[in-house]
Amino acid sequence: MPSVRQNLERLVRIPSVSFEGFDPENVRRSAEATRDILDAAGMRTRILQVDGAHPAVVGRLEPPPGAPTVLLYAHHDVQPEGPIDRWTSPPFEPVERDGRLYGRGAADDKSGIAVHEAAVRAWGARPPVGVTVFVEGEEESSSEHLPEFLARYRDELRADAVILADSGNWRVAEPAITTSLRGIVAVFVEVRTLDHAVHSGEYGGPIPDALTVLIRTLATLHDERGNVAVPGLAAGTADPLDLTEEELRGWAGVRPHVQMIGEGSLTARMWTRPAISILGIDAPKVFEASNQLVPAARAKVSMRIPPGQDPDAARDALVKHLEASVPWGADVTVTPEASGAPYRLKAEGPAFDAMRRAMREAFGREPVEMGAGGSIPFLAAFAETFPGAALLLTGAMDPTSNAHSEDESVDLADLERSALAEALFLGYFGLD
Repeated sequence: MPSVRQNLERLVRIPSVSFEGFDPENVRRSAEATRDILDAAGMRTRILQVDGAHPAVVGRLEPPPGAPTVLLYAHHDVQPEGPIDRWTSPPFEPVERDGRLYGRGAADDKSGIAVHEAAVRAWGARPPVGVTVFVEGEEESSSEHLPEFLARYRDELRADAVILADSGNWRVAEPAITTSLRGIVAVFVEVRTLDHAVHSGEYGGPIPDALTVLIRTLATLHDERGNVAVPGLAAGTADPLDLTEEELRGWAGVRPHVQMIGEGSLTARMWTRPAISILGIDAPKVFEASNQLVPAARAKVSMRIPPGQDPDAARDALVKHLEASVPWGADVTVTPEASGAPYRLKAEGPAFDAMRRAMREAFGREPVEMGAGGSIPFLAAFAETFPGAALLLTGAMDPTSNAHSEDESVDLADLERSALAEALFLGYFGLD
């Protein structure tokens, strides 16, 4: 583990943000570093490329005669660092505090690369199964080219089981297999009330400003209890497990007097019911505001959709609701952005039996089957490309990892336990 941690820190130091507008050379550097790490672990490696895409990395160990092959997935790109002043330590300088390693990507998802490296090293690069490690370079920017990678390199990536190390554990030291994911639909909504800005004193009163119209429109997306108010969306139930409101508030850093919204169990609200968030608004900044009626305003609306919900139908329902909710006859334009399908896994069969056994031994307790409120659209791409393979969604993260936020971190003890579980899985799956 000391060398695995050293390699993880090496990866964290590379600001491999895959978003447009960031230096793509950093993503290439992280791909090259990943290749070198897997090569040093004893794998036959190379960088994969398709036109217009950030590079991916593949490492291979051929299976012994008659043995199955396992594909291990992770991604080496990361989210932007966000406001630097919100970080306790520099985002791309890994630092250990209280048994956790801090830094952008330390959890999401360079920890996945570390787990795969450690599992391969644990077997001396000679596990009883074939192993292919595939590390993508643009998951954070929507995995746009992943279907093309999978189609072009299908034969090289084919496997009997796929471990997708981009999820996490139920809690620190409590392992989990993720069995459901919400999908996502995002749109831009723009309202306009005037051809141009006008004096707020001269014309304010009879003429509505666009920002007020937009706010009233967005307010219709939830009812008074905080439930999503868009008609026609699917909703389900979920095992409440042992999650308490107090624990959830602590994980998320909810302010003391802020109330929880929505109805149903906490896990259902996070995993199997729709959720809508306003991610951004285009409007004058407060310090730039002048005494004028704003003629146009725009917002990005993101909706998470539960398993069983068709993304196209959800998008159409959201668009219809927004268009019908604009007050006072203002012009409205709703433009769809990205969408991703929800997914539900059947945690049955030899691969899941082997993973449960491996987690039980590595963590010393029975793994939890949990849902995830986030969206991982690449799961559907793997399911379509390898319909006969078992898909296992795991990872070394936990609810306090702060993925996509400041002070992202991974628990180092959980990193080791996750690596041990994956190494044990390779042995137990080989036996089956």
